[in-house]
Amino acid sequence: MSAGCVRWLLSHTVRAVCVGSPGCWTPASRFLKCSKRSNIIPGTLRWSPFSTSVDDTEQTPEPKKKKKDPRAQATIGSVGRKIPQRLIQVISETGEDLGTMHRANVIRIMDEQGLKLVLLNEDKDPPVYQLMSGKQIHEEQLKLRDKQKAKPAPVQVKELAFSSGIASHDLTTKLKQVESWLEKKHHVRITLRSGRAEPRVDLDTTLEQMVQQMEVMVGFVSKPKVIREGKAAMCVLRPPSAKELSQKGKNKTAEPQSDNSAQSNTHTTSGSVQQ
Repeated sequence: MSAGCVRWLLSHTVRAVCVGSPGCWTPASRFLKCSKRSNIIPGTLRWSPFSTSVDDTEQTPEPKKKKKDPRAQATIGSVGRKIPQRLIQVISETGEDLGTMHRANVIRIMDEQGLKLVLLNEDKDPPVYQLMSGKQIHEEQLKLRDKQKAKPAPVQVKELAFSSGIASHDLTTKLKQVESWLEKKHHVRITLRSGRAEPRVDLDTTLEQMVQQMEVMVGFVSKPKVIREGKAAMCVLRPPSAKELSQKGKNKTAEPQSDNSAQSNTHTTSGSVQQ
């Protein structure tokens, strides 16, 4: 037998023995072990008592409680016969505290007296309800509507800035814009800046003089004051109040009377001199 045949026979014999033996390592044996391990691991993890399945990890999230908007308009209305709580605190239609009652007893009183149930406070334990007639509910709704109408609307602040060396025509245009904002009940923040090449002036006094050029009466939220280390002045204007308008009207009425009295005194004096 030739040497080549002997080498071929030995190599095949060694390969066969190594594949069957657990201690030998060959590329083929590694491939077989990896394939077997890949098939075993998922099954082991799946059925192991210490493993965590997907169904166990995924929990149904609790529904988030909606935050109450403080700006939302409150309403008053009957909850009907479907009372969600078993025990509730009840107030009678006359304002008397009836204590904690079972919803079945409350429904019986509603049927006997022809009343409706209105939620007053859901945050208390137990929640507070009141028995009301249809007329009482209607009156409470009207009161709530009037109260909401009486709330003042939020004030909007407009801003305007210009230099102390502004031309007279441009200043007139900007003051007209301020007057239009005041007519719409807005507040106006005016900032007067000092130019680099302009002579140093009292910016707060200059700003006050500019405001006095306006044709409408204004009020001050904050009067002209120097800011930014003397490089600017600022004031906040507002529409005049009813008291300020009435005071201005009284002043206008008093001025002609003083002029007439002065003229009459002059005529009397001249007449006495002529005599």
